[in-house]
Amino acid sequence: MKIFKSTVFTAALLPVAYLIFGLVGDKLGANPIETLLHKTGFWTLTFLMITLSVSPVRKLSNWNKIIKFRRMLGLFAFFYACLHFTIYLGLDRQFEWQEIVEDLSKRPYITIGFTALVMLVPLAITSTKGWIRKLGKRWQKLHRLIYVIATAGVVHFWWLVKKDITEPLIFALILSLLMTFRLALLKIKLQAIQK
Repeated sequence: MKIFKSTVFTAALLPVAYLIFGLVGDKLGANPIETLLHKTGFWTLTFLMITLSVSPVRKLSNWNKIIKFRRMLGLFAFFYACLHFTIYLGLDRQFEWQEIVEDLSKRPYITIGFTALVMLVPLAITSTKGWIRKLGKRWQKLHRLIYVIATAGVVHFWWLVKKDITEPLIFALILSLLMTFRLALLKIKLQAIQK
């Protein structure tokens, strides 16, 4: 299991390694900052979807050990979200705080993206075993924010894209399937309780 976990960890770092080599080798196209923003945003959403897929995969396959990867995958979603936001602040806006504040107030896709990042912070902080013990049942309630965050992330991407909505549509469909699966499980549980 340790080797498998190390492999997943290494694989999760490959997108950032690819971007670093692309940046150093000048292979990110005519607008490298836009490429960096797009790719880090894409990987943030990808890791959010992978994290949300862990429970359905466990239920459908009875592979219970997969749950051990969920926390790490969620932290990678946070890592790529922070990278995405840092690139926006530093490379795209060059820490021009007045422009950043204006963007947050005038561009809804930036507002909702920033809101999603802010909501990810307490989830990342409380992802340790110590916090799980300390919060008890409240931990699970807090971490249900992941559904709101994933939805906000998809909306952020959808509102950002001006013409080709293929990628945000794919993320929206994946999220819809994952949420439908969860609602079906909840319905089954409620029916079992009523009996």
